[in-house]
Amino acid sequence: MSYASFREAPASPPPPPRPVSRFARHRLGIAAGVAAVLVIGAAGVYSTTRADAPEPTNAANAVENPETSPAGSAGSSASVGPSASASASTTPSASAKPSASAAPKVPATGWVPVDRAAWKAQVDAYRALKTDPVPAGVGNLPEFRADCQYSHRLPDDPIVAPGLPGASHMHSFVGNRAVDADTVAGDLTKFTATSCKPVQDHSAYWVPTLYDNGTGKPVETSGFRVYYRSLAKTSTGQMPMPNGLRMISGDAKKKKPTPRGATGQFYCAFYGPGDLDGIARSTNGNWPICGGDATLHYMMQFPDCWDGKHLDSPNHKDHVAYGTGGGCPSSHPVRVPAITFDIQYPVKGTPAGYYLSSDKEGKSASSMHGDAFVMWDVTTMNKRTKNCVLQRRTCDNYGYQK
Repeated sequence: MSYASFREAPASPPPPPRPVSRFARHRLGIAAGVAAVLVIGAAGVYSTTRADAPEPTNAANAVENPETSPAGSAGSSASVGPSASASASTTPSASAKPSASAAPKVPATGWVPVDRAAWKAQVDAYRALKTDPVPAGVGNLPEFRADCQYSHRLPDDPIVAPGLPGASHMHSFVGNRAVDADTVAGDLTKFTATSCKPVQDHSAYWVPTLYDNGTGKPVETSGFRVYYRSLAKTSTGQMPMPNGLRMISGDAKKKKPTPRGATGQFYCAFYGPGDLDGIARSTNGNWPICGGDATLHYMMQFPDCWDGKHLDSPNHKDHVAYGTGGGCPSSHPVRVPAITFDIQYPVKGTPAGYYLSSDKEGKSASSMHGDAFVMWDVTTMNKRTKNCVLQRRTCDNYGYQK
């Protein structure tokens, strides 16, 4: 499988990604070992309206060094989810939830406050953590990752429609195998069987299901890499990801055509020369038909700045923001690793094309979107962030990539 690399993202709101995968570096003349600088972002419209958001306090406006206000500084101190001060088990413990008789708690919606004590405990542990020596030959891409496989498919969305099974269009889930409409943060630490490596990543990730337009059958991912990386020029003020963070990239309601050259489309990728836009297009023009050994891919970028106060917001976007190469906005001062989905599908494209469960009628790719419900073993998240992102060293699923 080929996976994309980049070093920087633009300020909010960024345009949808036009990725250049590692397979394409040779034909683009990019020297080996140097990452392509890409302009990437959410595959949809990012809302910048914060009319219903609480006013930020001065204590939260640490732009240059967000470590100066680690506890969030504002918002309710109500506990949400498990305490981050205790590391979750590193061994998968279960793949299913208890019976329906044990009714799970429906997650809170709207402005969900971070557990300030848990976040402070994580930050204190992060600051006290020493970096591991860097072996010779490790690259300088500030990232670590989780490699995941398809887990299950449900018409559920525990972020957008919590507690409402069947209320969503169909989603394809990777990562935590126990996720459904009733999942809350605590479930991700109790039921830790995962389709990702490392197993210390208990998070859940999902996207709308892709369907073959000719047969109506679902096409599930054959590879799903989740990068956690820096998009900035430096790692000044870099912090780890808080557990329980929920966010969405993209716009499920966007229904614009995605012809050759359009932003936000699927692309073709493989090792060796090739055409990212495909050698042909589907009859409706929205889907590439790949040549050679190429298959369909999609790349999706999440924000890298957090307000330090909320794990979610009413539209699941306003508590996070896209930074610039130089820093984060004062409203979202905490620099966290940027999640990037790099998704592979085991199909080459057909004249009939495909459709997403979020837009069966329009049959374009513009409604592609992704959800991330973050939950890691805290020690692992802290160590990866400090060794890899803060030190700006390339890491794989288990640490430094040699």
